[in-house]
Amino acid sequence: MFTGLVELKGTLVRRARRGPGFRLAIEAALGKLVLGESVSVSGACLTVISSDERGFEADVSLETADKTTLGGLALGSSVNLERALKLGDRLGGHWVSGHVDAVASLVSVTEAGEAKRLEIAYPARLARFIAEKGSVTLDGVSLTVNEAGPDTLSVMVIPHTLSVTTLGEKKPGALLNLEVDTLARYAVRFLEQSRAAAPAASEASLKAALHGAGFVPDPGSGNS
Repeated sequence: MFTGLVELKGTLVRRARRGPGFRLAIEAALGKLVLGESVSVSGACLTVISSDERGFEADVSLETADKTTLGGLALGSSVNLERALKLGDRLGGHWVSGHVDAVASLVSVTEAGEAKRLEIAYPARLARFIAEKGSVTLDGVSLTVNEAGPDTLSVMVIPHTLSVTTLGEKKPGALLNLEVDTLARYAVRFLEQSRAAAPAASEASLKAALHGAGFVPDPGSGNS
């Protein structure tokens, strides 16, 4: 798990084909990492397979390459990096899994004093997970939704975030890895399943009550 608070920016220096996927080499001042640990790379959770003081390498499956920006990101591009949350760390952002839901598109960038307002277009199928004042993750950055439409949302990015993440470099048309709030995902799933089960549950409860009152024969008794 991650928080969406980016530690620093790294640079994609190499992407080599490995089976159906890729191996990425990222230059970053994270120090030597533990093999097997998880790192969020612009919002996608990757596993470290080699590391030294200059950076690390991680494999990207074909699924991750297809469903995120990592498969087509140009060499030399900056990426946002965050190591996995440790037990006892402060949770300054929100719960971020590093499982990207979709690639979104930056529609516009509007100056708002020293901050910037970003308008993002995203797949309409994710609208039920996105709400005003809720959280989303864009390229690994935890942000609060200012406005939420059926297929667009807007966020306000403060100067500090603009300077320490790649969001300050993005121009309209840029692609971003989008992850919806994990808690929203489970809440919606619970409500959908509860709604689907409600008619059957209500009918079963009614039959049990009628049977207890003597109005409905016991189905196992053979009586009709």
